[in-house]
Amino acid sequence: MTECVHCGQDCGKNPVIFDDKPFCCNGCSMVYQILSDRKLNKYYEMMPTPGIRLEQENSAGTRYAYLDNEEISGKLLDFSDGGISRVNLFIPAIHCSSCIWLLENLHTLHPGIMHSHVNFVRKEVSITFRDTEISLRQLVELLHTIHYIPDISYNREKKDDHQKANRRMIMKIGVAGFAFGNIMLLSFPDYLPGGEAIDKLMAGTFGIVSFILALPVITYCSSDFFLSAFKSLRKKIINIDLPLSLGILALFIESSYEIFSGNGTGYMDSLAGLLFFMLIGRWYQSRTYQSLSFDRDYRSYFPIAVTMLRNDIEEFVQLPDVKTGDIILVRNGELIPVDSVLLEGEGSIDYSFVTGESLPVSKKPGDFVFAGGKQTAAAIRLQVVKEVAQSYLTQLWNEDRLGEESGAQMQSVINKVSHYFTIVILAIATVSFIYWSFQDIGKAVYIFASILIVACPCALALTIPFTFGNVMRVFGRNGFYIKNTAVIENLTKTDTVVFDKTGTLTHARTMNVNWEGEQLSEQEQQMVRSLARNSTHPLSVIVSEWLPLSPLKMVENYREIAGMGIVGSIENHRVMLGARKFVAGSEMSEESRVSSVYVSIDNKLRGFFKLENSYREGLETVISGFKGFQQHMVSGDNDSERENLIKTFGSENSLHFNQSPLDKLEFINQLKKQGRNVIMIGDGLNDAGALLKADVGITIADDIYHFSPACDAILKSSEFGRLHRFIEFSGISLRVVYASYTISFLYNIVGLSFAVQGLLSPVVAAILMPLSSISVVAFASISVSMLSRFKGLNSH
Repeated sequence: MTECVHCGQDCGKNPVIFDDKPFCCNGCSMVYQILSDRKLNKYYEMMPTPGIRLEQENSAGTRYAYLDNEEISGKLLDFSDGGISRVNLFIPAIHCSSCIWLLENLHTLHPGIMHSHVNFVRKEVSITFRDTEISLRQLVELLHTIHYIPDISYNREKKDDHQKANRRMIMKIGVAGFAFGNIMLLSFPDYLPGGEAIDKLMAGTFGIVSFILALPVITYCSSDFFLSAFKSLRKKIINIDLPLSLGILALFIESSYEIFSGNGTGYMDSLAGLLFFMLIGRWYQSRTYQSLSFDRDYRSYFPIAVTMLRNDIEEFVQLPDVKTGDIILVRNGELIPVDSVLLEGEGSIDYSFVTGESLPVSKKPGDFVFAGGKQTAAAIRLQVVKEVAQSYLTQLWNEDRLGEESGAQMQSVINKVSHYFTIVILAIATVSFIYWSFQDIGKAVYIFASILIVACPCALALTIPFTFGNVMRVFGRNGFYIKNTAVIENLTKTDTVVFDKTGTLTHARTMNVNWEGEQLSEQEQQMVRSLARNSTHPLSVIVSEWLPLSPLKMVENYREIAGMGIVGSIENHRVMLGARKFVAGSEMSEESRVSSVYVSIDNKLRGFFKLENSYREGLETVISGFKGFQQHMVSGDNDSERENLIKTFGSENSLHFNQSPLDKLEFINQLKKQGRNVIMIGDGLNDAGALLKADVGITIADDIYHFSPACDAILKSSEFGRLHRFIEFSGISLRVVYASYTISFLYNIVGLSFAVQGLLSPVVAAILMPLSSISVVAFASISVSMLSRFKGLNSH
């Protein structure tokens, strides 16, 4: 096999040669020429075949013409003033060190580019450029030319919200850490023998400074805990933040009293340390794989602008500006963003992303076209019937969204445990205070503070973030990306699994192909491949890719009849490709589980290509791994694969075909009404409603950074065969949590037994408190790490 120097793909028998080097296509050759001319050959030295091959024509054409619209480009730019602009672009193709090197040397490709920086984890490149020398459109077209195509959408608001929340959390950690370090330094004499001999004025000064340093900790850093406790009390719920807040207040009030009464320097160091470690735990949880987008708005799947026709003049407008009655132009490969009526052209709409049906639907002028389909034939003109916010696709996306936000959410383990823990601790502290107040009110306050401090639920609060946070890390390194820690808990309670078919059990764009009929000569195969290459129909694409690589021949009098087939003349031979009725003029019964593409050359039927769905590797392992689960398969596709799937699932009753998106949603509803806890596994927007309604929605994605509907987890398609292992390990991790709780409770029992007798000072309690948290965190982290290796889920 001759590998392409640029992308590493097979060059076939007739590679494109430039500079005595083989390339698979003219696009790869052109990128090589551009980089060679600019003396950027190091791109190929850092890693072999680092480039990306484009499946479509390399020229951007008018694809990015909408970026000339100042209103549109203004929303994409992060900064623009004084002739200098900065833009942050998401480029899914970034995959190696060569990509980073090239994208950070864009200034050598155009003098208008000042500098660029790559965020490899997020697959983003930040580019600063002189907009008087190179426009945003020209910049994007330059990236397109070197095969690094940006994914441009309006899906920025949530990302900005994440970044703002992240900055706030880091700021709080910084403040708490600064206060903790400095107060510890001031309190150092209290922990050394002879510290009581320090000058009282000096000790008082240290106390006042510690108090001042603790003020931003108590007012700013702990605000989230106080707010959570207040909201839970308003709803008549007791959560773990309530005793935590009381412990923080007791520690602060007791310390303030000691400082201003001159009895000591207080325990402000323990207070700052408590908040510092708590905030790190919460940051660790929220930060894990935040670069993935789980809650995607429907707008992120639509084009950022559409081509509107006004008096037959093309004009690019923003999607929200499209109104009912407008005429829009949709080209080959573009998504239809609004419900509309076909006015002109032949529609061949691929609805696989919406309905799950893998074959395109033919449309003729006057037919209604739903949003979400992709035009696979020539350009068509459409008249808008509904605006984007009212379209079927938007309704599907938002279906039952309210239910997701306000429905019966499962109460987390940590709040269940902390509810009773809080009541018991408050009761013990109150009873102890009342008992000792009859003897010594000062000692009563002393004991009350000690109990709340030593029994402060820090270890409980840290157990979930660190245990499940480590599980999220292990899963992420193995290609399974969890939205948050609650998902792991939900996974442990599931007893039913529902699979989508197209793109989930099967590969979305891969089929097994076999030829049945007369043997085709090399020249005849060449002619069939040349004809098939002219069509964008999925079956034509699969056939052309399956046939041996060869130089394409000129096709004359080419015609494509939607839903029937294609025909053309090649070297005076009439070649037809498509349905039997179209090619042979007759029909016959065929196996329902296969798709057939018939071939006729010079009006003689030569045979047909037999195409069957290609199932994902490890499917049988996954199905057997869910033993004990109730299993179902729901699909928008027809029942052509029924016999194959019966062998896999073992029961025909588990299979449900021709299911619309609303049918899938209703199916999940019915299962939940029966008391089942459901995992829904899908891949398309047609599954969005069902994914949201299920207890856990998992998306199978070939590209984890792109086109993932709202879900609870994203599973990399290459790891599909290990899905059942992830579910099993979720149950193991929950047992680690319970074990951590046991350790924490044992610590609390021992500590409380001393505290209620007045034998444990707040100082010792404050020292024991972080030690207990550290021990529980260490136990949880080490346990998850060791168990993951034992279960074969270590990083690879």
